Amino acid sequence: MSRARLLEDVKLAGQSGDIADGLKLIADYAGAANYLLARWDVYSEGSLEFAVSANWPFDLVRTLGSILARAQFKITEIERCTSAMLPSFLDCPQAIAMPPHLSRQLCVVPFDVGPARMVLMLCFVDGMIFSQNRLHDVAQVCAYHLASFQKDIFGVEVLQDLTDRELECLSWIAEGKTSDEISLIIGISRNTVNNYITSIMKKTSTKTRSEAIAHAVRNNLI
Repeated sequence: MSRARLLEDVKLAGQSGDIADGLKLIADYAGAANYLLARWDVYSEGSLEFAVSANWPFDLVRTLGSILARAQFKITEIERCTSAMLPSFLDCPQAIAMPPHLSRQLCVVPFDVGPARMVLMLCFVDGMIFSQNRLHDVAQVCAYHLASFQKDIFGVEVLQDLTDRELECLSWIAEGKTSDEISLIIGISRNTVNNYITSIMKKTSTKTRSEAIAHAVRNNLI
């Protein structure tokens, strides 16, 4: 199948309202036997809300999918930006029992749809020879396909709205102010400022103040 034909077929799948049909077409184009589409920015331990669509065996979604989504969650903001839409390969942990016909090498393709951090994970039949060029097409076509399903994707939204006070603190952080300086400026204690900052990072799935600022700028919060 050519890339142009894939785009036409995926467009028809989007118009029919079936997210899985389009993803199956994309997986077939890449030569993959199975796919898992996940939102790794909503990953939480013990929950399957991160999984948007998959034709993996359920046990793999729960175990291997969780491992890969958790690994994506730990990536820094700079790594996220530089790796977006670039396929990479990971070896399946030995503790995971893979079906014997599947390769233990997995392809991971990260991309964004609006503010959502997405990852498409592909399993291949053992010994399958795949095309690097087609894998590079996958992220772009996925983003195109999922643009029609943003309501479905954001149905499990955990990127909560920041409060006015949190936005105020975030704005001062972006100005380079310390917690002590912010506490003096807005008239609250240093501990309260730090609590707001902790809440901001939790809501935005960031780990540092710099990452929180980058998230805020990217999403027009400040």
